Amino acid sequence: MRHILIIGAGRSASSLVQYLLDKSDSENLFITIGDLSVQHAQSLIGDHPNARATPLDIFNETQRREAIENSDIVISMLPARYHMEAAKDCLEFGKHLVTASYVSKEMQLLDPKVKAKGLVFMNEIGLDPGIDHMSAMQVIDRIRDAGGKMLLFESFTGGLVAPESDDNLWHYKFTWNPRNVVLAGQGGAAEFIQEGTYKYIPYHRLFRRTEFLEIEGHGRFEAYANRNSLKYRSVYGLEDVLTLYRGTMRRVGFSKAWNMFVQLGMTDDGYTIPNSEHLSYRDFVNLFLPYSPTDSVELKLRHSLKIDQDDLMWGKLVELDLFNPNKKLEIENATPAQALQKILEDKWTLQKDEKDMIVMYHKFGYELKGEKKQIDSNMVLIGTNQRHTAMAKTVGLPVAIAAIKILNEEITTPGVQLPIKKEVYEPILKELKDHGIEFQEHFTEYLGYNPNNVVG
Repeated sequence: MRHILIIGAGRSASSLVQYLLDKSDSENLFITIGDLSVQHAQSLIGDHPNARATPLDIFNETQRREAIENSDIVISMLPARYHMEAAKDCLEFGKHLVTASYVSKEMQLLDPKVKAKGLVFMNEIGLDPGIDHMSAMQVIDRIRDAGGKMLLFESFTGGLVAPESDDNLWHYKFTWNPRNVVLAGQGGAAEFIQEGTYKYIPYHRLFRRTEFLEIEGHGRFEAYANRNSLKYRSVYGLEDVLTLYRGTMRRVGFSKAWNMFVQLGMTDDGYTIPNSEHLSYRDFVNLFLPYSPTDSVELKLRHSLKIDQDDLMWGKLVELDLFNPNKKLEIENATPAQALQKILEDKWTLQKDEKDMIVMYHKFGYELKGEKKQIDSNMVLIGTNQRHTAMAKTVGLPVAIAAIKILNEEITTPGVQLPIKKEVYEPILKELKDHGIEFQEHFTEYLGYNPNNVVG
C-alpha cells in the first residue's frame, strides 16, 4: 500500500481525511494521522481499516522522523511556522510534501535541493491561498491564450456564517482559526495598486476603507484589503497590470463594528495583562477607558467611541456580553488580543448543526482586439455542519486531490511551488466541481476600478 502521513488534525482536516478514506481502496492507500491528541485524530477515522491515529509532536524528533520515513507523501496541516520541521525530513528521506500554507522564505530556500531530488513540495493548495490561485490562473491563462492583455485583477475571499445559521448582529461566526481573525491586518500597511497608483492603508484605517461587492443570489458584501497584494504581480505574471487588489470579505457592517476594537486597542498582541485570569469581561473593557469616579463603563465606552445608546454599533457590543461582571477571562498573562478572542469565542462558535459559508469573488479586466472587457467570477459554498464545514471542504479537498495526483505522477514538476501551472490547476479544479466547488462567470462591461464602491 501507499502510505500518506497527515500531520495535524485541526479544523480543516475533516474533509481531507474523509476524501482520502473514500479513495483508500481504489487508490491503494493507508492513511496515518499524527496529532498531539490521538483521541481527536481517531475521531476522524473511526474504525476504518485503512487508517490509524498516532501520537505525533512535531518537535519530537524521533516520532517525526520515523513517521515521515515510513510514508510516501506527507501532508502538513500544522500552522505554517511548523512546516519546516517536516520539510527538512521530507527532503532528507526523499518524500513529497503538501501544505495549505503560504510559502515561507525558509521553505523557498529549499527549492534547489527539492528540485535536485525530483520532489514536489506543493504549498498554498488550500482555499486562500489555493483555490484562489487556481481559479484565477485558469481565467488569466485563458485570456492570454486568446491574445488578451490583463488590465485589472481583484480577488476577495470570505469565511462566513451561512444565512440559515446567521443569528447575531455581526452576521459572523468563526469558521477558521479565531486568533487569525483577531489579528487580521496587523504587521504592516496593506499594499496594492489601483489604476497604476500604489496605495497603502495603515492598520488603524484598514477597517474603514472597504469595498462593496454584489454576488447575484447572495446579496451585498464588503471587503477590506489584505496586507500585501503586490507580491502577486510576479506570481500571476501581472507586472504591468493597472489594478491589483486582494481582500477579505465580510457582511456589510462588520468592518465598521470591528474598528471599535481596533481603536480601543483590544486587538493588540504585543503585551500581557497582569492578573488577567481574574479579570471579568467588564474589567477587561474598563482597562481601555479613562478613569472616572462617577461614570459607568458603558457610559465611558459610548463617550470614547462617540456612539449613542440606540446606535446599532452599541447593540453589537452589548450582544457580546462585554459588560458582564461575572464572566472571567480565566487566561493567565493574556494579551488584549487573546482576551478579546476568548470573549468572542463565547458568542461566535459554530454549534453542532450550524453551517458556514465560503464566498470567493474574482474580477478580471482585460483588453482583447482593441476592446476592453470584464469577467466577474464567483464561488459560494454552504457547509454541512460544525465538523464538515465549507471551510474544511475548500481547504482540505484541494490538498487531498493534489496529494493523490502527486502519488500517481500526474503532477510531476519538481520544486517548492504554488498551484499556478495548468498541470496542477486544471485537473484539481475539474474534480472540485464534483464536490460542488464551482465558479460562475459573468461577462460584463469593463468598469475598471470603481471608486463609488469604496467607503472611507
